[in-house]
Amino acid sequence: MSNKPTYEQQGVAMTCRSYEEYLKMFALSSEGLLKGSILDVAAGASSFVAEANMKGLKATAVDPMYELHPDAILHKGLQEIEISTAKLADLQEHFDWTYYGNIENHRNIREASLQTFVKDYRSNGDSRYISAMLPELPFSNESFELVLCSHFLFLYGEQFDGTFHRQAINELLRVCRKGGQVLIYPLKTLGFELYSELAGIVKELGSNGVEARYCSSELPFIPGSSELLSLVKHK
Repeated sequence: MSNKPTYEQQGVAMTCRSYEEYLKMFALSSEGLLKGSILDVAAGASSFVAEANMKGLKATAVDPMYELHPDAILHKGLQEIEISTAKLADLQEHFDWTYYGNIENHRNIREASLQTFVKDYRSNGDSRYISAMLPELPFSNESFELVLCSHFLFLYGEQFDGTFHRQAINELLRVCRKGGQVLIYPLKTLGFELYSELAGIVKELGSNGVEARYCSSELPFIPGSSELLSLVKHK
């Protein structure tokens, strides 16, 4: 049996991350977000879209769970936070706690983000939160200036194969405007290893007129996750 640390996960976990975490993960600035419309893909119960719109930005979230009632999402989110906190407690020596400080603060941020999301989802569910899933999104070509995907692609590399990843990334690029940006974080799997097909995917994208760059993330919480993937479509 391998002693290599792995975050055990069945299915896809509900994410509950805050606006400030998004800024850090994707190395964004509030000023830079003013350039145009934003799409958060596989957003879960993160409060990024809620907080972004409060700040006057134009942001939309997409996730298959938006078919659920707000109370169901709240219940599911609280359960997920309980489970994930217990898993982190068993592995906490492997994570970088510079941003969060400790596991209690990490949990508090998750719970606050969930509550902020649910409040906005109750009020703006039909306009900001779209139920859909990769690799098909219900948006026209070049609808968004910035497309974000946090803690889904690459992270679940053992559950979703290379074909799915290629189709999903092409779909993110389809809905992104020329000259706009697609950002994906993290690049590691739940086994804390670089996604095995990443280099091949990046090479293929370059051959298709996409500028792919590895950029520094300002929230390297997952072991070794100091980089994000930036994609800019030029044609």
